[in-house]
Amino acid sequence: MVWTALQKYSSIFIQFISGIILARLLTPYDYGCIGMLAIFMTLAEAFIDGGFGSALIQKKRPTQEDYSTIFWWNLGMSAVMYAILFISAPAISRFYNIPLLCDVLRVQGIILFIYAFNIVQRNQLRKNLNFKMLSIVTITTSITALCVTVYMAYKGFGVWALVAQHIITAAIPAIVFWFFIKWRPIRVFSWKSFKELFGFGFYMFLTHLLNNFSVKIQGLLIGKIYSPVTMGYYSKAHNTENLASQSISSVMTQVTYPLYAEVQNDLKQLANMIRRMTMTIAYITFPFLFILLLLAKPFFILLYSERWLASVPYFQVLCIAGLGISLTAVNTQAIAAIGKSKVMFVWTFIKRGIGIAVIVGGLFLFGMKGLLVGVVFSNWFSYLVNICLVSKHVGYHFWKQIRDLIPVTVASVLSAAVAYGVGYLLHLGMYPDALVKLLVYVIVYLGWSFMFKPEAFTYFLTVIPKKFRFWERKKR
Repeated sequence: MVWTALQKYSSIFIQFISGIILARLLTPYDYGCIGMLAIFMTLAEAFIDGGFGSALIQKKRPTQEDYSTIFWWNLGMSAVMYAILFISAPAISRFYNIPLLCDVLRVQGIILFIYAFNIVQRNQLRKNLNFKMLSIVTITTSITALCVTVYMAYKGFGVWALVAQHIITAAIPAIVFWFFIKWRPIRVFSWKSFKELFGFGFYMFLTHLLNNFSVKIQGLLIGKIYSPVTMGYYSKAHNTENLASQSISSVMTQVTYPLYAEVQNDLKQLANMIRRMTMTIAYITFPFLFILLLLAKPFFILLYSERWLASVPYFQVLCIAGLGISLTAVNTQAIAAIGKSKVMFVWTFIKRGIGIAVIVGGLFLFGMKGLLVGVVFSNWFSYLVNICLVSKHVGYHFWKQIRDLIPVTVASVLSAAVAYGVGYLLHLGMYPDALVKLLVYVIVYLGWSFMFKPEAFTYFLTVIPKKFRFWERKKR
């Protein structure tokens, strides 16, 4: 967990600095062009992986034949997907009426080969809980990509700077893992291994495909109906919110999936892990997102400049959706770990189908406001379906999960209300007002935590290394 946290927060910090710098060197148009292509790249990557990465982690003792079979599958699918993207690029650029996208997609598509080349190695590291190497490589990659991207943006490369960033981010880990991990594929493609892993992985692939499609379709619709500039504003809001809502959960869920897989036959222990994980993530993430929602305007102006002010309303609504997003993976990983990939796919098809219908309907009836409301509905509806599945298949009951979240939710909302009320009464300038609201929120939330000592707070304290628990030293 420590190495994963170091990796994630270092990456977030580097992305944060990168976002601040690039927001001043690049335009919303540049970000919009990349955002429009995200759905095609994401779907292609999902086809390459095919759910086999999750299947390798879920299988307790994968063999050399298993690993080699999946390696050759990944490599073959990357060639097929790149060929499809290469041929489709002119049509995609005509769809958006932006000729530049043809060349951008063909160059960015190189990532598919790089991605396929190191999926097996990356999953071996995760399965063996070797998060130290993953962390070191990720941090080094992020710093290198930042330097190159900023230089290219400064020199006026525009959207190509972002393309270079994505390629470098994929290439460096692939090179490092190939030279430092001893595993090499053998010249074997075992249909027995393929069928065994396919039974689980196929439904994981479909689930992953539907989840990504439901997220990326927003960019497809905005890019087609509106302008690249509007897409750029939405993309900046979405990426910033994504960093916030998943900064905690992604650290924990990287570690928990292989651990869930190890205790998949002990449902009581699994339910305990889900409960602790959910409450800990909520305790940290909920107040963080409410603070960002309160301070969105000064936050964006300070970091990205007034050029990105139009992103603020999008960001505030997406923060509400982010509350549900932050908890989703905890439940979906548990269902996957116990081998219920088919059940998960069926319900993903239902919940994402309804979510997409609401998003599309909202966009056509009420414009961007309708789309944003649809995104909030889709994410919270998805979370409620997930906790129903955990209730049925793991035994952590639905209403118990809801009750466990109520204290943190109420405290987060009340702290926001008090902070907003104090700011409203004082009538300060933008930045002093933001500082006062931040201080009031933190004081109220921590005051509630130390006074009532809710279970989520005690779980959070156990995550903190003992040498940093200064309050325990005072007691001793």
